[in-house]
Amino acid sequence: EVQLQASGGGLVQTGGSLRLSCAVSGFDFDDYTIGWFRQAPGKEREGASCISTTDGRSYYADSAKGRFTISRDNAKNTVYLQMNSLKPEDTAVYYCALTERVVAFPVNCLTYGMDYWGKGTQVTVSS
Repeated sequence: EVQLQASGGGLVQTGGSLRLSCAVSGFDFDDYTIGWFRQAPGKEREGASCISTTDGRSYYADSAKGRFTISRDNAKNTVYLQMNSLKPEDTAVYYCALTERVVAFPVNCLTYGMDYWGKGTQVTVSS
């Protein structure tokens, strides 16, 4: 069974950095679309970043672009989200999610309904 385990959340001050990790198991790591989605209290879930192995494209929420970087380590079957210059607005529970379906340009994988979801990791940014 596909399992996604997110980790790396924590409490940081404004301007600080965190590196989230998502370990994937029970899944062939070769071809997939995976991303990070976040949900703040009282708000709808939104995509932060995603990446597809189909065309190699990555996408970022406008609010995250230039500050967040998504990357993969195939040897470790792990996807990372490096978050720099964090703002209080980034405070949310961050979820790692994956789909086996082909998601390629012009489809933005942040808008696609993912199939598998892991438990969230809390990110809190203080002012």
